[in-house]
Amino acid sequence: MIVGVSGGVDSAVAALTLLERGYAVQGLHMTNWDDADGHCTAAADYQDARRVCRILDIPLHRANFEAEYRERVFAHFLRTYAAGDTPNPDVLCNREIKFGVCWEYARRLGASWIATGHYARIEHRDTGPRLSKAADLAKDQSYFLHSVEPAALSRTLFPLGDWSKAEVRRRAQAAGLPVHDKRDSTGICFIGERPFTEFLSSHLALRPGPIETDDGRVIGEHRGLSFYTLGQRSGLHLGGRRGARAAPWYVADKDRARNALIVVQSADHPRLLCARFEVLDLNWLAPPAGAGAQFDCAVKTRYRQSDLPCRVHVRDARSATVTLRAPARAVTPGQYAVFYVGDECLGGGVIGRRDALEAIPERPSSGYNAAFAAEEP
Repeated sequence: MIVGVSGGVDSAVAALTLLERGYAVQGLHMTNWDDADGHCTAAADYQDARRVCRILDIPLHRANFEAEYRERVFAHFLRTYAAGDTPNPDVLCNREIKFGVCWEYARRLGASWIATGHYARIEHRDTGPRLSKAADLAKDQSYFLHSVEPAALSRTLFPLGDWSKAEVRRRAQAAGLPVHDKRDSTGICFIGERPFTEFLSSHLALRPGPIETDDGRVIGEHRGLSFYTLGQRSGLHLGGRRGARAAPWYVADKDRARNALIVVQSADHPRLLCARFEVLDLNWLAPPAGAGAQFDCAVKTRYRQSDLPCRVHVRDARSATVTLRAPARAVTPGQYAVFYVGDECLGGGVIGRRDALEAIPERPSSGYNAAFAAEEP
């Protein structure tokens, strides 16, 4: 059993738990980004991983996947921003690195299973792995795992799926692990916390253009569409504008053809609300639906969002159209739509074209089990 030991408390307790269950555990620490700019914590994280493995008395392997990360994750991250969309690199990092090249590396070390400190639950069935939300919904990370190939999930364990973060920290402290109170990592996956606009502008060219109201009035200039996301309120530098209400401005849309950023003064403006959108590059964890099938479920269009009731119309194995039962705010191209029935994660994909608010036809619920057999009426 190889456990990914990042140097944080979650992976440390994952390794501890598997040892207590009788597994022969070895650790693997990977480095994917190592800029000496004060923002990347790779060196300190490795030392924490070494301390944890010494206390647990398990071997620690070390691997560097920086080249693969830059090619498979970071390059895609930049291309998506350059196109004006808003990516989520954590999803791609899980698929391509943690459960991609890292899993292959673990297999070369002789491992038949891999485990991580993710907060999610997995059940191994004859028909394949069943990915579900963690018991602690505030920490659930199934959203970030939906794109992992089923073949990799079928040899994966998530030991922390039934625990809360507080319980994990208590177990780490009781075991004498020095990372029991280590701060959770935030920021871009493996790149760390840093001034984001400054970081992005060092990799993407500025392309200024007009900031316009929804009725076409130019009220400012933006740095480039890449630096803004739907629903964004801060960083617009609009202040008071003659003829406008004394209310905050929100990014509502991007007109890429004219390089114009569209802003509105209501968080629930129809231009910002969405009733229907397309999903591309789908990865199904449940049995794949055939072209033309429809089913009702719930969808998250961003992490920590409440589940949104919806109907999914499958166009083909890799794309679908989603109609929401109630309009949602700031459904953002480039982010991920992840589907659920109850706690079970069905899979998901990248949000593509979105439609602004319009009437949503009421349709009877078919239920999940009938969904994959249902045909377009």
